[in-house]
Amino acid sequence: MTETALAPSAASRPAPPPPLAMLAELTHRCPLACPYCSNPLELTRKAAELDTTQWTEIFAQAAELGVLQLHLSGGEPLSRRDLEPLVRAARAVDLYVNLITSGIGLTERRLDALEAAGLDHVQLSLQGVDADSADEIGGYRGGFVRKMQAARWLAARGIPLTLNAVMHRRNLDRLEATIALAVEMGARRLEVATVQFHGWASLNRAALMPTRAQSERAAAVVREARARLKGVLAIDYVPADHHADFPKACMGGWGSTGLNVTPDGTVLPCHAAQTLPGLRFERAPATPLGRIWCDSPAFQAYRGTDWMQAPCRTCERKTKDFGGCRCQAMAMTGDPAATDPVCIRSPHREALTARAERDAGGTAALVYREGCG
Repeated sequence: MTETALAPSAASRPAPPPPLAMLAELTHRCPLACPYCSNPLELTRKAAELDTTQWTEIFAQAAELGVLQLHLSGGEPLSRRDLEPLVRAARAVDLYVNLITSGIGLTERRLDALEAAGLDHVQLSLQGVDADSADEIGGYRGGFVRKMQAARWLAARGIPLTLNAVMHRRNLDRLEATIALAVEMGARRLEVATVQFHGWASLNRAALMPTRAQSERAAAVVREARARLKGVLAIDYVPADHHADFPKACMGGWGSTGLNVTPDGTVLPCHAAQTLPGLRFERAPATPLGRIWCDSPAFQAYRGTDWMQAPCRTCERKTKDFGGCRCQAMAMTGDPAATDPVCIRSPHREALTARAERDAGGTAALVYREGCG
């Protein structure tokens, strides 16, 4: 399947609406070695990372394109010595800046500098509810203690805090404790994100896949907590899609609401898009971000619904879930244009269910992320 075949001509398609958000993966360097890491198996090395000037230009192009929210991520963005100037540059073009971090490497002095640069919000990862479980998953002794200290510093300064808790078979039964800890830490929002098996996480399916019973119970726990904590803690929930009837609208639909920029400037419609064959992804800032968003054949490839095969093409849900995840379709069926096999209408659903049940019954050891330094 070629780029030419995938994308309609520029003259025949309407201009897409501007993206709401951009994820800037400043680096793949990270002190943690999480086995659920969704970054690619082959990480970008420090020497290939964009420099301060290049990222500053990308932020300016993003603001001009219409992006409102900038999420600074990694790896661990605190590994960048120029993080404070990058925050300042983003705020100078009126982007709302959210720092996605493990908290490891954060000091009071550095937090003061980030706040002075204009940092709006922090999203802190949560690997577990106590030191033993969290440090086991993160592969970093002392990480949980540092994370709790970071939360106290944020609370003292009044910086809004979101917690991102990746849930899996080893910790999903402690969801109530995770929610209670989020309240204790003063978080305004908790993302209960069931592990997605992309990148390194794909090597840990048999170690991390939750059971159907766990998934069903987690949904009930989230419903109860949302009602009980309304006005105290907002809870976003990403359920285990392998146990759902219909897929999620991945990224709100390909090339519709957001874009990712990797450490070397490669611009992607979603985090795992480079796993799809036949697509060439351009780099910013050499190629203007607006041109990539509007005209790149890779962004056009699965935008909208014209690309869809049966049964998606005639399905009443096609403008709700947009066929689901293209990367998951590729990984499970070998065809990126196939219906996401999560869907009960997919001819591949039975095979996906069988594999999920097999993985959920596995006893495999964790395979920790390598090459993060």
